[in-house]
Amino acid sequence: MREYIAIGRVLAPWGVRGQVKVEALTDDVNRFRKLKSVLVEEDEALKSYVVNSVVFLKKDFVALKLEGIDTVESAERLRGRYLMVHRKDAVKLPEGHYFICDIIGMEVYREEDGELLGRVRDVLKTGANDVYVVDLKGGRELLLPAIRDVVRKIDLENNKMVVKLMEGMD
Repeated sequence: MREYIAIGRVLAPWGVRGQVKVEALTDDVNRFRKLKSVLVEEDEALKSYVVNSVVFLKKDFVALKLEGIDTVESAERLRGRYLMVHRKDAVKLPEGHYFICDIIGMEVYREEDGELLGRVRDVLKTGANDVYVVDLKGGRELLLPAIRDVVRKIDLENNKMVVKLMEGMD
């Protein structure tokens, strides 16, 4: 498991005082209300920034004022970078829920015979449930709905997902 969890991605400067527009990478953008600091990778090291203010924009976007980022130019340096928090500071998830960053890269095995099918490349957010995009051996792609009938077991320690494919999925 990763030690740090990405909670947002800086899209661009916002305003003229160094604020940054951020795409929230969480299912509840209101979590940004309690955010005290974030980590940003700079020069191959993580730098901590105190969050001075949060402005909620439309749907999954916020504007943050980070301490020490006071100009459009300094905000521009953060464009495209991920805002992270330490795993211990992340929101506690209910049982059976997982961070997307823990799902991506997971090996996927078929329940019936234990065959390795492939690896999760992406997680698509849909209205009803998430969908796991799995790169299969041989170059094809499999879309798995993240429902209990399909995803039978997730083992974070061993980076392993066991699935039962529905008729027509293979």
